[in-house]
Amino acid sequence: MKKVLALVLSLVLVVGVVATLAACGGKEDAQNNDETKKETVIVGYTIYEPMNYKDENGKLVGFDTELAEKVFGNLGYEVVFQEIDWDKKYVDLNSNTIDCVWNGFTCNTADDDGVLRSEKVDFSYNYMENRQVVVVKADATIEKAEDLSGKLGIAESGSAGETYAKAFEGTTFKGFTKQTDCLVDIKAGTADFAVVDAQLAKSYVGKGDYADLKIIEGLSSDVEYYAIGFKKGSELTANVNAQLDALAKDGTIAALAKKYGVENTAITDFSDQK
Repeated sequence: MKKVLALVLSLVLVVGVVATLAACGGKEDAQNNDETKKETVIVGYTIYEPMNYKDENGKLVGFDTELAEKVFGNLGYEVVFQEIDWDKKYVDLNSNTIDCVWNGFTCNTADDDGVLRSEKVDFSYNYMENRQVVVVKADATIEKAEDLSGKLGIAESGSAGETYAKAFEGTTFKGFTKQTDCLVDIKAGTADFAVVDAQLAKSYVGKGDYADLKIIEGLSSDVEYYAIGFKKGSELTANVNAQLDALAKDGTIAALAKKYGVENTAITDFSDQK
C-alpha cells in the first residue's frame, strides 16, 4: 500500500513540474511574440488622386500614401490604410477606429458648423498648399460669383469644399460622399458647379473622361494647408512631426512631390512651424 501511495505521489509531482515548465515556456513564448510583434497604426483616407489612389494593378499609391508609409515605417509601425466616409472622420478618430486622417486634410479652416478644425483634432505640421476651386462644364458661361446665383452647387460632405460652396449667395447645395463623385455629376449635367480641392482638380479636370470640364480660376479660394489630423492629445503628433522634418531635410519629401507632380505646392521646410 505504501508503495502504491509513493508511486501516486511521484506521478503527481512529475505532472506538476511538467505543467509548471509548460506554463513558463508559454509565458516566455508570449513575451517573445509581444516583443517581435509590430504595432499597427491605422490611417484613414479617401480615394483622391494624387494623394491616395489605386494604380492600374489595384495597389494604393499617392503622395500621402507613400509619405505615410515612410513616416510610420521609420517609427516602427505597420501601416494599415482604411477608406473612410469623409463626413464621419471625427467619429472614426474619436472612437479609435483610425489613428489619424492623412488625406489632404485642410487644417486652416472651420467646418460648416463654424467650429475650427484645429479645435476638434490635433494637426501635424502643414505639409502642402491647396485651394478650393470651382469646376463646371467646359461650355458653361460662368465666370464670376454672381453667375452662380440660382445654380446648384455640389461638394464632398464635411469638406472645406462644402463650406466654400455654401458661401456663394443665391445657390443651393447638395453633398456627396466623394469628391470624384462630384466631377461625375458635373459631367452628367445634373449639377451646375462643383467645389473640389485644387490638387484633385488638376489631376482630373480637362483630361480623359473629364476633358469636357474646366476650372474657373477666378473663383478659387485663398490658400489652404494640408496637415495630418490626430485625436486630441495623441502622442503620434509630435513623433510624426519629427519624421516630417527629417524627411524634408534628407530630400525624401521633395522627391515624392516630384514623383506625384505636386512639387510646386509641397512644403519641404518646416523650420517656421516649430
